[in-house]
Amino acid sequence: MSEIANLPDQAHQPYIDLDDRRRAALAEIDNAKFGWFHIRACIVSGIGFFTDAYDIFAINLVASMLGYIYFIDNKNKLPANVDTAVKVAASVGTMVGQFVFGWLADKVGRKRMYGVELIIIIVATIGQALAANSPALSVWSAIVFWRLILGVGIGGDYPLSAVITSEFATTRRRGAMMAAVFAMQGIGILAAAVVALIVLVAYKDAIQADINYLDQVWRLVLGFGCVPAVCALYFRLTIPETPRFTMDIEQKIDKGAKDAAAFLERGAAAGDYSEADVMARSEVPKASWADFVAHFGQWKNGKVLFGAAYSWFALDVAWYGLGLNNSFILSSIGFAGGSDAYTTLFNTIVGNIIINLLGSVPGYWITVFTVDKIGRKPIQLGGFVMLTILFLILGFGYNAILSYSSALFLVLFTLAQLFFNFGPNSTTFIVPGEVFPTRYRSTGHGISAASGKFGAVVAQVGFGALKDIGGTNMWIDHLLQIFAFVMLTGVFSTLLIPETKGRSLEDLSGEDQANFVGAGKEKASRA
Repeated sequence: MSEIANLPDQAHQPYIDLDDRRRAALAEIDNAKFGWFHIRACIVSGIGFFTDAYDIFAINLVASMLGYIYFIDNKNKLPANVDTAVKVAASVGTMVGQFVFGWLADKVGRKRMYGVELIIIIVATIGQALAANSPALSVWSAIVFWRLILGVGIGGDYPLSAVITSEFATTRRRGAMMAAVFAMQGIGILAAAVVALIVLVAYKDAIQADINYLDQVWRLVLGFGCVPAVCALYFRLTIPETPRFTMDIEQKIDKGAKDAAAFLERGAAAGDYSEADVMARSEVPKASWADFVAHFGQWKNGKVLFGAAYSWFALDVAWYGLGLNNSFILSSIGFAGGSDAYTTLFNTIVGNIIINLLGSVPGYWITVFTVDKIGRKPIQLGGFVMLTILFLILGFGYNAILSYSSALFLVLFTLAQLFFNFGPNSTTFIVPGEVFPTRYRSTGHGISAASGKFGAVVAQVGFGALKDIGGTNMWIDHLLQIFAFVMLTGVFSTLLIPETKGRSLEDLSGEDQANFVGAGKEKASRA
């Protein structure tokens, strides 16, 4: 029988017994045997990240198709402002969604918000796939609008999936579980290219006979993004609330303890209790603007938020700057251009598949299997160091390397992709889901993630504006040098975050857990 059930009844015990009850419930979650519900939580959250990555990076391939259909007079390419707009729109929306959903998940609950973001993604995905020219609105303007909405849904997925996974995870495997969820990003990016390839090949004869058949191809590619979201929707809407939210934010220790016991004994089912069984609310620290300032105003806590947020910002400057503008990479390795539209698009898609299989996908899964052994901080620090070195080599030796060997250039770029994902791209997602108190965990993750997307917006706008200074792709070497400097700053911001391996979420919260129940009452009386 669970130890939780043996603890004293809340109605007849002082605060110290509620502390015991809370600690016992959390300890059983932290030390639980890895089971089917943990796997299910990873799958349900992971499908969301698969969808997010698919939707974000599919536009890189679709943008090329749009040029052949709607911008024939511009050499079959999107104008620079249009190309930037369709690619950056989702990042702008994501930045908003991360912050808003992060705050809402701490305010109204993880369960209440989980699934809402997926509904937004489904609606926006269908909307962009059906976008068309009209007298009042161009097709690309409609795509930008729907991708902005799509981004809001994608943004909501970041703090919700991270926090729900971390709060249900065992301490021993928390890093691997969160890394596995995030690793689906790599599978999603790869799937976008694979689906695009399948649809393109299926339409080969039609496209070669009439280029306008590409209009059907890009719509199918984008529209497929709602399929995994629909599959995961029911499971997200029915996931139980985390016991930590129930105890630390709803302030219902007894209810949270019973939920924890039910989670351990019956998997996804919530605790069986009537309202009469739920005892009076306890006094725990409550979220408020004054409390937020007091908590993060302490350097020991404020530096963690800054370190997590800036590290994600630095990472996304290079990650999205390259990820959504990789045409120069494909050109460098011989997978750009062709005798006709079909061949050009085929080469572009195959080149993307090669790049992702060589570096991106393996990097994610190396992190999954090592993050709870090596630790988050060493992986992030080592990743930033290696990326600094690699971008210095690629930036200052850009022309010399390409002149000497395109294969060498591909090897160096592949290594960069590897250390993105076996490095800060994974850990910047994991750490913010661990290092903040329950009442600010989702908000802190949302702030950190939104900082990252701000970096992505800066990178995409800057990349589009700067890369062609002096001629097509003539400023790429300088951009790579800038990326090297930004990666170096990430080394220093990483020093501000703690190592979270093997530590409970409460130990990482930056708060004294002794007599935690009742601390809210004490704070209020002092105020």
